[in-house]
Amino acid sequence: MPQIRIIDYGVGNLLSLKVALEKTGLTAMIATPNQKLEDADAIALPGVGNFSAAAEALKPIREELIEITNSGTPILGICLGLQLFFEASEEGPGEGLAFFKGKDVRLTGPVKVPHMGWNSISMIKQNELFNDINDGAYVYFVHSLYPVPAEKEIICTQTEYGETFTSSVAEKNIYGTQFHPEKSGEIGLKILKNFARMVAK
Repeated sequence: MPQIRIIDYGVGNLLSLKVALEKTGLTAMIATPNQKLEDADAIALPGVGNFSAAAEALKPIREELIEITNSGTPILGICLGLQLFFEASEEGPGEGLAFFKGKDVRLTGPVKVPHMGWNSISMIKQNELFNDINDGAYVYFVHSLYPVPAEKEIICTQTEYGETFTSSVAEKNIYGTQFHPEKSGEIGLKILKNFARMVAK
């Protein structure tokens, strides 16, 4: 079975993601930033946490992670993992992986922050990650920031919460969700199964 490495860079919620990915047929292993990644069939960057701390923790494997991703290995970023795909964050100093141009900004508007709970996603651009997922499907969020991509064509879904924000992106082998598919019931599992199918290709 294809193997996916979940990078443990000091954020929580690793076990629930590991269990969910194993339900898709992938062999999921938790790896620390001092372990080599070259034999992984896919990478997952999970997370609820601080951008600056995560960027610092990823420094030992930053170049390897970029090289592996550029070579075509599928990578899935979830919540903070997605935010690390961009160059910088309003949350604090630190260098993101810069797979995409843009930065992470804080949620604003007359709403409670962090955004925590179920909300719907509006399809902007179809992608294999969302095969058989209906427009308006409900998924689970826990976040205070979101990415603002410079290149709008990478945006797959948007969500309304005080403002309209990017809730998922995809380009080539790089996929990211601001929501937590591992906490999103059957819809989330279906999204992870779609990712697993792409890994197995």
